[in-house]
Amino acid sequence: MTDVSRRRFLQTGAVTAATLPFLRALPAAAAGDDVLVAVNGQTINSLDLHRTGTNRPSYQVAINCYDRLVSFGTKPSSGGGLEFDYSKVEPELAESWTVSDDGLVLTFTLRDATFQDGSPVTAADVKWSFDRAVSLGGFPAVQMKAGGFTRPDQFAALDDKTFQITLDFPSKLAIPDLAVPIPFVINSKVAMANATADDPWATEYLHKNTIGSGAFKVARWTPGEQLVYERFDDWASGPTPAYKRVVIREVPSSATRRAVIERGDAQVSFNIPSKDALELSEKLEVNSTPIANCINCIGLNTNFAPFTDSDVRKAVAYAIPYESIFQVAAYGRGAPLWGEETERSDIAWPRKTGYYEDLDKAKEHLAKSGYPDGFEVPFSISLNQLDWMEPAALLIQESLAKIGITVTIDKIPGADWRTASLVEKRLAFHLEGFGGWLDTPDYYFFWAYKDGHLFNSSNYRNEEIETLVDTTLHIPVDDPAYTPNVKRMFEIALDELPRIPLWQPALNVALNGADDYEFWFHRQLDVRPIKPV
Repeated sequence: MTDVSRRRFLQTGAVTAATLPFLRALPAAAAGDDVLVAVNGQTINSLDLHRTGTNRPSYQVAINCYDRLVSFGTKPSSGGGLEFDYSKVEPELAESWTVSDDGLVLTFTLRDATFQDGSPVTAADVKWSFDRAVSLGGFPAVQMKAGGFTRPDQFAALDDKTFQITLDFPSKLAIPDLAVPIPFVINSKVAMANATADDPWATEYLHKNTIGSGAFKVARWTPGEQLVYERFDDWASGPTPAYKRVVIREVPSSATRRAVIERGDAQVSFNIPSKDALELSEKLEVNSTPIANCINCIGLNTNFAPFTDSDVRKAVAYAIPYESIFQVAAYGRGAPLWGEETERSDIAWPRKTGYYEDLDKAKEHLAKSGYPDGFEVPFSISLNQLDWMEPAALLIQESLAKIGITVTIDKIPGADWRTASLVEKRLAFHLEGFGGWLDTPDYYFFWAYKDGHLFNSSNYRNEEIETLVDTTLHIPVDDPAYTPNVKRMFEIALDELPRIPLWQPALNVALNGADDYEFWFHRQLDVRPIKPV
């Protein structure tokens, strides 16, 4: 352990009433079983997942307020409760579907359902929504592309209840990609009534309003403070939720969130720090679920010197105090991703790298680089993710100083983080946590290593990786080319090192008075199945 002790990061001290004025604004736990209060440390910045710059905490709105054609099933989770089952695709808005023998035509029959204004959901609404997802560009368009959906002419409303997709090629990801948050179904009539010539997809209107057929609608949203859901009693795509109203409070202080859940002023505390998960598990129900296809890592932006130099990237990799970071920032929860000692023949991902803490090796690589005397660089972290990013950054700062690299820590507001790190990709050196929604390694590489894709915050481009991902993404996992292609991706990425894996994280959720929490790949709170104890 270094001189930067665990206490420096994790000591919270006593939380007094003076530090908790927030509690007076919360509905009391005694309000009854109709209201669920959940607290979260992150900011919801839009109600429209298709909007450029919409951040990850906002994904929950698409889940709770809109329907998709299909969803994944669930299974018991090792972390407690239930979690999604990637191997099972189940009906949601579509009551049934067929796939042609050649895998190119997907035909969906819609159930009888209504939007929250009482109008019927039709295949024309589904087509308009899918057209929107592929036409707006950015994150939604690339996510749709992962399933082979790229153009409006692939989508057709055959009649009010029949929606059809025609693929250019068969893809193992086509049906699973319809279960992710992006292809949500919008009331096209209301949207078009609020569109303009400059905004044909009504992005300004949907930024502040929900117009879906899902289990809830947003009744009130005060950015930076709270979001209030109201139940839609005529929801047709699942069982009626237990709660009539759900209040999502944004509480930046982890100490305050802990006090709130311990007192019972909230029934759910979402994405709690690992320290709190460890300690609260002795008195409350805490679900701690490893996040599939997810890695907390260091991003080295290859558009910025000195990280254009591969020896600099390797010098940094060997200077990282991995074990200390894992214990201090993650409290040992999750899976280490460093120090692989033997060559592996499988294609499991995430996987350990061959890098480990070795300051002599770090100095050797720096000496071979174009920066033998070191350099100065800002290290960016998100104010919304300080619980793990700040302790990790401080330990990295301390260790890099030993090889001549001077780091200044740059804290970016959570509402701006996605734009800075992922949309503009302007952070030279930063921490990042990305989890692929679809659980295959080639899908992870599609998002995190392909040039221009959102979660490639390192601006990395390798021509062989480009070809390998394009060749591999849609073929079945039992195709003879699949395993060799994936292994080659691993080999290139872990040698060129635009991202330095640290650990595979877990998502921690505390419950006090609520039950039936489900973990989902999108890492956001699905309030639909939650019930009072």
